Amino acid sequence: MELEQCVNFVLTKAQNSVQQLFKAELAPFGVTPGQYGVLKCLWDQNGLTAKQMAERLNLDSSTITGILDRMENKGLINRYHDVRDRRALCVMITKAGQELEEPVTQAIINANQKVLKNFNEEQSELLKKLLLELNS
Repeated sequence: MELEQCVNFVLTKAQNSVQQLFKAELAPFGVTPGQYGVLKCLWDQNGLTAKQMAERLNLDSSTITGILDRMENKGLINRYHDVRDRRALCVMITKAGQELEEPVTQAIINANQKVLKNFNEEQSELLKKLLLELNS
């Protein structure tokens, strides 16, 4: 099999390109793509536990902990022990994190448009559908 026909190779190459584009779009806000995922979770539902976010973002516990550490140091989130389960940490977005919602969301929209610029709407939807199916 030719390297360029290997699904792993072409997906990895595409992922690297997309990741670099998203990093560039988010850089002016001091946010990484991983941190955007956490912010989006909290914009949708503030007060999630680290475990809940890790599951939604498909990250292991050490990865989510590192992301949360860096975000807390930047003043974007605070962590508190869950009153229902002292072993769990609830994550709350700060005012600084909330203020990023509009500009960062627009940066993500811009990044998606750039990634999909060579596809029409039907092709874009099909690509996303097929990628989601790979993850199921």
